[in-house]
Amino acid sequence: MQIRCEWASFSDLALKYHDGEWGVPIHDDRSLFEFLVLEGAQAGLSWETILRKRDNYRKAFNNFDYEKVAAYDYVKVEELLKNEGIVRNRLKVRSAIANAQAFKKVRDEFGSFDTYIWSFVNHSPVQNSWKSLADIPAKTDIAEKISKDLKKRGFSFVGPTIIYAFMQAVGMVNDHVTDCFRYEQCRELGTK
Repeated sequence: MQIRCEWASFSDLALKYHDGEWGVPIHDDRSLFEFLVLEGAQAGLSWETILRKRDNYRKAFNNFDYEKVAAYDYVKVEELLKNEGIVRNRLKVRSAIANAQAFKKVRDEFGSFDTYIWSFVNHSPVQNSWKSLADIPAKTDIAEKISKDLKKRGFSFVGPTIIYAFMQAVGMVNDHVTDCFRYEQCRELGTK
């Protein structure tokens, strides 16, 4: 039997996400934007809820094409707020649009969002060595620094806890517990 991070056993969906995605370094701007929107949408909810709605989000937000999302208008916001497949929270929907606009500005300045966001960890995943779920922090100094910089650039729903969850999701940190079978796999992916 393979040992996994404790939270992966909550559901089949969590298990699949844990085994295939969580902690894998992502460098594609569209995927980074997707996780930024999803982590913001998750605020106050469970990640399980967002994973169940993920395909609906992809359809509703043009597969997270930040160029298209940045151009959404009032009519599109109202349409999204009627979509039962996503979290129908006006602040979160408007945040996704504002974040797409800020995302584009970061891309203009740095060439890609990937270059910008990964610079906070010197373009290499932070390799933690947690023994249990209880050891993993909700936020870190790096997450605080990123959060502050993103807010300065016009992003919202990017508090340090949300940003740390984002960092875990996109592999900027390897927070698999050390006895999890994915720990070494993600560590190796981070050295390539």
